[in-house]
Amino acid sequence: MTLQGKTLFITGASRGIGLAIGLKAARDGANVVIAAKSAEPHPKLPGTIYTAAEEIEKAGGKALPLVVDVRDEEAVKGALAKGAEVFGGIDIVVNNASAISLTPTPQTDMKRFDLMHQINTRGTYMVSKYAIPYLEKAENPHILMMSPPLDMSEKWFAPHLAYTMAKYGMSLCVLGLAGELRGRGIAVNALWPRTVIATSAVKNLLGGDEMMQASRTPEILADAAHLIFSKPSRSFTGNFLIDDTFLAGEGVTDFAQYRVDPSKPLMPDFFVPDDIPPPSQSS
Repeated sequence: MTLQGKTLFITGASRGIGLAIGLKAARDGANVVIAAKSAEPHPKLPGTIYTAAEEIEKAGGKALPLVVDVRDEEAVKGALAKGAEVFGGIDIVVNNASAISLTPTPQTDMKRFDLMHQINTRGTYMVSKYAIPYLEKAENPHILMMSPPLDMSEKWFAPHLAYTMAKYGMSLCVLGLAGELRGRGIAVNALWPRTVIATSAVKNLLGGDEMMQASRTPEILADAAHLIFSKPSRSFTGNFLIDDTFLAGEGVTDFAQYRVDPSKPLMPDFFVPDDIPPPSQSS
């Protein structure tokens, strides 16, 4: 299946995973609404909504860059309306925007706690909520959260409770909306990486160049997302997918293509349940 002519609304799409998903769709000839905050260049973070739009267009798609803070209700409503107006509807929503702070409870400022919950949980809920009327009109509508399986294990909560709560809030939206929207034919799924993904956040906030070398590229998530969007929305919903396990089930065997540095062992990501082992060919 191709995404030609389909319209994707992607939050946080100015760089990283969101941009990679947009570029994959653009190569099919899709329309991409780039809903992100980055209108001006950042000294440490590459890319703005406008440079992302240029890349989307060069890849063969059509782009609509919009300055959107997912905490701002009117901005979200306006961006969805504008995207639908320009491209004639919205087919796919990707809740990718996220904030992270891996701090224990005593070191977590309430301002940072609020930011993570406002962007991750509330932002995901709000974008999805206001997207429903548009998705109801689409032929094969999908909502995708870039969030983890709901593995209620102490080890995921104890080191960084505030972040885990905020990230799992996105996944709770999957659990609830999948059931709520099943009768309307709107698919709601979650996608999460088994390993660390090479993004600016990883380089600047988590582990620098060393962790980047032990990562996979965002393209593994873009390829997985593309396959999810090709699934029938009325039957493929409510799934919590790990990227390589899902891709292996779809016939992908070459996972080396996603390695930043094949000589480095891969760094596992948070929140991957022990009962979802990697596919045998995922090295």
